[in-house]
Amino acid sequence: MNIKLVNTFDDRDLDSIYKTYHSVGWMNHNKDNIRSILKNSTHVVFALHNDKVIGVGRALSDGVFNAAIYDVIVRPEYQNLKIGSRIVNDLLEQIGDVSCIHLISTSGKLDFYRKLGFSKLKTGMAIYQSEKLKIEYTES
Repeated sequence: MNIKLVNTFDDRDLDSIYKTYHSVGWMNHNKDNIRSILKNSTHVVFALHNDKVIGVGRALSDGVFNAAIYDVIVRPEYQNLKIGSRIVNDLLEQIGDVSCIHLISTSGKLDFYRKLGFSKLKTGMAIYQSEKLKIEYTES
């Protein structure tokens, strides 16, 4: 299977990107906020199969000390083909040499990120505005 990675956001791909987000159950992401988060990210990567977006990843970085990876998603029918690993590795290469690269994993994906070199933080904290996300991602 020929999967191509692309590092630029093209508005013409927005419908396919939107469908990719929704394919993994991220229903709160509408086209307007997807466009905004991608345009405001410092790094993006899209996995394409036959010119259709089937995977997404994005990151924010200050270019010196810190970066954070977000929204690593692959359509369910393309999962377990190492596409997610390729997306993360591409983002890591784009980010380059910074002191720390943070990542918030979705539930059940910690082992995937451990295999890519990530470690669980001892002191990480967050404030979630959404009660649903607070319950899913934080400890009491």
